[in-house]
Amino acid sequence: MTSDLSRNRSGLIQRALIGLSILLGSFAVHAQTNSSWPRETIRIVVSFTPGGAPDTLARVLAEDWQKTLGVPILVDNRPGHGGNIGADLVAKSNPDGYTLLIGTVGIHAINGALYEKLPYDPIADFTPISFLASTPNVLIVNKQLGVQSLKELITLAKSKPNELTFGSSGTGTSIHMSGELFKDLAGVQIRHIPYKGRAQSLPDLVSGRISMLFDNLASAQPLIRANEVIALGVTTLKRSPSAPDIPTLAEQGLKGFEAVSWFSLMAPAKLPKEIQARLNQLTVQTLSKPEIRSRLSNGGLDPNPGSPEELSRYIQQEASKWRKIVQQSGSRAE
Repeated sequence: MTSDLSRNRSGLIQRALIGLSILLGSFAVHAQTNSSWPRETIRIVVSFTPGGAPDTLARVLAEDWQKTLGVPILVDNRPGHGGNIGADLVAKSNPDGYTLLIGTVGIHAINGALYEKLPYDPIADFTPISFLASTPNVLIVNKQLGVQSLKELITLAKSKPNELTFGSSGTGTSIHMSGELFKDLAGVQIRHIPYKGRAQSLPDLVSGRISMLFDNLASAQPLIRANEVIALGVTTLKRSPSAPDIPTLAEQGLKGFEAVSWFSLMAPAKLPKEIQARLNQLTVQTLSKPEIRSRLSNGGLDPNPGSPEELSRYIQQEASKWRKIVQQSGSRAE
């Protein structure tokens, strides 16, 4: 009897030790995988065409990280459908730290309210890494339109309902919603012409095929400085330090007009905490370098990296704000 009990006890102990060793082994493999990141090419997906603010930020990170990490960093432009194509690709990727997304206000705060059905959840399907930067939008018009001020534009638009057009870098972007907000506050009827990205819309603006365009100030400044377009106002409540001569739309009579484009670094949901922390550390280090901050500021971007928790709270606030604006505008997209 005693012998049987001893054998049973011994067997239980052996099974427990085997189970513990398997568990510890899995932890060790998990830790080794995370601690050895990165071992291969990292891809930063940009949901818009090259040349805009999201693309600029991705390339700044890629250039700096490549020096630090010693692995290739690929910027992958996947434009279309208001940023949804690139966002969906990242949402469905493995959460291993090798596929990242330049998040935007459109992808994470607007599209959820604007589109009847999305192939991804703008919040639940992503892991926040860090806020990157923000920039005002700016209302620019083609020179042939013959207006020099916001007041003149509104007068012209009211005299020609549905004849003037405004372009955007895609349905659901902050650029698009800036136009919808303008229509509502100015009481004008103008037609929206969506493009796959700003690279397609700008030639049409300069040539006069579209009347006006809301664009990121960071992206529009070269055209403004070259006197190829006329800037009528920025969409922030205060003038931008990088373009202090351009008045705000609010100070010109559109009280409360505010629409800021912001950008973040995101990864697929369920990213391991260790990799999330490492990516956040890398991002903060890059965007805190004086030469990089100066480069971005000169281009109209205000870099402001922070913690994943701060970014998560900010996205929730922005989603709530833009949901109300989308509902008030009556805009819908398929």
